[in-house]
Amino acid sequence: MLTACAVACVGFVALGAWQVERLGWKEALIARVERNANGAPVPAPGPAQWDLLTRDDEYRRVQVHGRLDYEREVLVAATTGLGQGFWVLTPLQTQQGHWVLVNRGFVPSDLRERVPQGALEETVTGLLRFSEPGGRLLQKNDAAEGRWYSRDVAAIAQTQHLPGTVAPYFVDEVALPGAPADWPRPGLTVLQFPNNHLVYALTWFALAAMTAAAVGYVLLDHRRRRPTA
Repeated sequence: MLTACAVACVGFVALGAWQVERLGWKEALIARVERNANGAPVPAPGPAQWDLLTRDDEYRRVQVHGRLDYEREVLVAATTGLGQGFWVLTPLQTQQGHWVLVNRGFVPSDLRERVPQGALEETVTGLLRFSEPGGRLLQKNDAAEGRWYSRDVAAIAQTQHLPGTVAPYFVDEVALPGAPADWPRPGLTVLQFPNNHLVYALTWFALAAMTAAAVGYVLLDHRRRRPTA
């Protein structure tokens, strides 16, 4: 009994320490995302920089100029604060010749067959996002049937027969001040991340303290009851 309680106490402390570690990681992530997303836009990385990209570059505000190919556009299932619908991913060919997938924003399901188009040549400002291969947990991408559940850059590029080189990331277009609220609706990138690790850590440490207190009580009670010589 006491051995089990002691093991449980150690386990609770370990879980609490792990949550403290996770708290530090989550706070660093939130700070990095806020810094990247709110910074001044920089040119979207070109082929010479692709191998140097790390997670520290994700959500960085970038700009890319080129020609949008609406004929190779794909829709990716999405659920946002505006309801269920689709992300509109449109290939953009840069002046340097390589391709970048641009997430022009969200459209509701009733616009699936008539997604509005914009200008052929544009300068897009958005957030750099890394590819999401495979699909969702229980919904795999089906390229042959045109059913996409994640923004899988390599698979979309292959299915849409994009010639030449394709950036290993996509760009989530942001909503610029003063822009009309048209479809597709940009600026819906989720930038808020739940951070409950402090609560979890305090819970585990509280359980460890209660377990230790219970062990101490049992030992003291046993000592009181022990017959004296």
